[in-house]
Amino acid sequence: MMVQAKKSKKAKRVIPGFGLSLGVTITLLSLVVLIPLAALVIYTAQMSPSEFWEAITRERVLASYKVSFITAFIASLINAVMGVILAWVLVRYKFPGKRILDGMIELPFALPTAVAGIALTSLTADTGLIGGFFAKFGISIAYTRVGITVALVFVGIPFVTRAVQPVLEKLDPVYEEAAGVMGAGRFRIFRKIILPEILPSVLTGFGLAFGRCLGEYGSVVFIAGNKPFETEITPLIIMSELQEYDYKSATAIALVMLAASFLILFLVNMVQHRNAKILKGGR
Repeated sequence: MMVQAKKSKKAKRVIPGFGLSLGVTITLLSLVVLIPLAALVIYTAQMSPSEFWEAITRERVLASYKVSFITAFIASLINAVMGVILAWVLVRYKFPGKRILDGMIELPFALPTAVAGIALTSLTADTGLIGGFFAKFGISIAYTRVGITVALVFVGIPFVTRAVQPVLEKLDPVYEEAAGVMGAGRFRIFRKIILPEILPSVLTGFGLAFGRCLGEYGSVVFIAGNKPFETEITPLIIMSELQEYDYKSATAIALVMLAASFLILFLVNMVQHRNAKILKGGR
């Protein structure tokens, strides 16, 4: 036992020692995350509690919260369903153009958000290819909350698909076949065997998509129409405050959005951790 312990201590590691690795990690984390977040807190701390409360509870700001949260939540729910379907098709089926479709999932990451916003607005406007069809029935997509949701679905779908895809690839189809032999239907097989395995990754993708949708600006600002109290999103309010050099109000509103995103991701991670423990047989 002593010999094995000495050998393990002498074993060479691929990355540098713990101290150096931890120092590099903390430095990068501070530059990318902690310092910008600290700047938000510092600017907001210059406001009195009454000023802070007034800045984040103005009627126009509250309306923008409602628009941002409702559209982001609906888009994330759609992404959770469509992302699972896309991942299932890419993993379980072979068809011509599969690699092209798999690569197109990453398109929202590579495409500039402003370009995506302009393209979606052109397609969904009343004179556009898609919007023109719905306009015949009196349905408008662009410059409405429906248009905002469409843009958010576009930017959020890769998060769910890429989170679920590797789980499905590792899922052994033997259990599904055994359940089918025992007489279980397809829906029951999915609900009892597949869903418990992919649920943590679906929740992770949902949380990441929701956080991204809450802060999305470039692809939404063109298609939203930016009507106060109707289609004005919170990121646009923040940009307006910055353009008016009201940095305190902008950072106060941004801090609220940051806290909301952090809370959502924290709750999703808690649920994911609990489900992972259940799958491993823990309590």
